[in-house]
Amino acid sequence: MNNKLTNTRRLMKANKVDLIALGPGTHMNWLLGFNPFPDERPCMLLLGQEKEAFLMPSVNAEEVRKYSDIHMCCWNDELGPDKSLKEALSFTNTINAKHIALDEAMRSHFALLLLEALSNPTHEFTSSTVGALRMRKDQDEFVNLKENALIDDRAMLAGFAAIKEGVSELEIGEAINNHFISEGAKPQFCIVGSGPNGAFPHHHTGERKVQMGDAVLIDIGGRKGVFPSDMTRMSVLGEPPEGYLEIHAIVERAVQAALSAARPGVMAKDVDAAARNVITEAGYGEFFVHRTGHGLGIDIHEPPYITATSEVVLDEGMVFSIEPGIYLQGRFGVRLEEIVILRTNGPEILSELPRTLNIIK
Repeated sequence: MNNKLTNTRRLMKANKVDLIALGPGTHMNWLLGFNPFPDERPCMLLLGQEKEAFLMPSVNAEEVRKYSDIHMCCWNDELGPDKSLKEALSFTNTINAKHIALDEAMRSHFALLLLEALSNPTHEFTSSTVGALRMRKDQDEFVNLKENALIDDRAMLAGFAAIKEGVSELEIGEAINNHFISEGAKPQFCIVGSGPNGAFPHHHTGERKVQMGDAVLIDIGGRKGVFPSDMTRMSVLGEPPEGYLEIHAIVERAVQAALSAARPGVMAKDVDAAARNVITEAGYGEFFVHRTGHGLGIDIHEPPYITATSEVVLDEGMVFSIEPGIYLQGRFGVRLEEIVILRTNGPEILSELPRTLNIIK
């Protein structure tokens, strides 16, 4: 925690943030390595430029003391949190905070409680402080991400091996999840979209049985340790459907264009444009219906987001997906997804599984 806390306070001072308020969630978990029990009772880590304290429901206090010696201002259900919140603000010397950063994923009534206890501070979310630090992964974090990417590769191969005529999407998903479990990883999500179901970007894996000539989109992730994986690959049972090979090739070119565009100092929107322009120029722009990518960290989706409007400047150590797609309703969808970490000279792909089409005869 010490380095993360020190770096957070350095950014607080640089951005003139007097107070950061975090609720139980991934920001707090990143900073402290644990979360208090997350329920409706107001619970916040209040981080000033010099001192920190918890606003803590008394019912959870003893459990939290197993993990942290941070000062606690406890409250109970009978008296409510208002007095204890004032005590926490006084302890952290933030009772007169002028500018604060709020955890964007925190329960809204936590944020309102804090704002009502202060004197009309200006406020922002955590993008200039905790969020900025979380976007840049260190070597230890990279090692865990790489480990998970390689597990994901092998789980994908297990999914490919399960594809047979008459096998359901759920059965393919079961083979994938069983592989994650066999390597000590927890399955996080599993999209298996066969035939026309692949044209729904976030298809709910279901009972449809794979037929000869189906394209099968598989988007999966597992988690071993702190960080998860995320990858999408394509498979076809038998002969590819009409037009499929053309679409696959276009999406592959879009991935390559985005990889070429991603460099430190480049805006995220320019990476999105590189992929989108390839698909648009090929005549399928209207069928690319989502952003090019998202950050990956403790959360499977987190900043930086690779969108058409994002002016986030990419930096070394950022980890994000590149996943353009084309979705033809009633026919099939094609998405190819890589997770990359940005290095000085460009993106390093975490997966070692080729993006080439897996054809099952």
